[in-house]
Amino acid sequence: MREIVFDTETTGLDPHSGDRMVEIGCVEMVNRVATGRVFHAYFNPDRDMPAEAEAVHGLSIAFLSQKERFHERAEEFLAFIEDAPLVAHNARFDFGFLNAELNLCERAPICESRMVDTIALAKKKHPGAKLSLDALCTRYGIDRSHRTKHGALLDAELLAQLYVELTGGRQIGLELAALDQAAQTYESAPMPVRVDRVFRTPRPHAASAAELSRHAAFVATLNDPLWETA
Repeated sequence: MREIVFDTETTGLDPHSGDRMVEIGCVEMVNRVATGRVFHAYFNPDRDMPAEAEAVHGLSIAFLSQKERFHERAEEFLAFIEDAPLVAHNARFDFGFLNAELNLCERAPICESRMVDTIALAKKKHPGAKLSLDALCTRYGIDRSHRTKHGALLDAELLAQLYVELTGGRQIGLELAALDQAAQTYESAPMPVRVDRVFRTPRPHAASAAELSRHAAFVATLNDPLWETA
């Protein structure tokens, strides 16, 4: 099954009040394995960048003003995602911005029936636990040491690893299958026979009369041996 794990960065929290999407990163997965295909783009939002938003993702208007608008990459983006389910962390937020941008360039919105929310998956699996991407990566031992700021493609790559863990873990799809295959191979393999082995007559291991005499003499020198005090 083909799925797209994605993340967005924006100028704020509400697309209905004029906030815009400024970055999107998408990672293709087939049968829960990343294929290496990605879609990544920055967008000129044609507006200012609030300081609090820039502090999160580090994207300035000076940088974004040199980038294309979303409508210039929309066709390429839609061709990449095709009709695959779309996986995101707090997916309703990302869907809201994505559909707002599609609406601005007169494209059909993406149906929320395609939405897979990893926060919902994590809440069901770990009720009461912290559900941020950072917290869940820590829980599952996913390395995020290179994540100094939010970035759409980097976060999508981390989320792809997290999604695998939330939906069964790598050991179910890979490690247990490998162990099962190894067991079957071992059971069906013929027992090896050494045809070059030289068989020797067993050596005697009984003590000789002289050895028994020396042992008795040694025991006689012991003071109050335990077996005589019982």
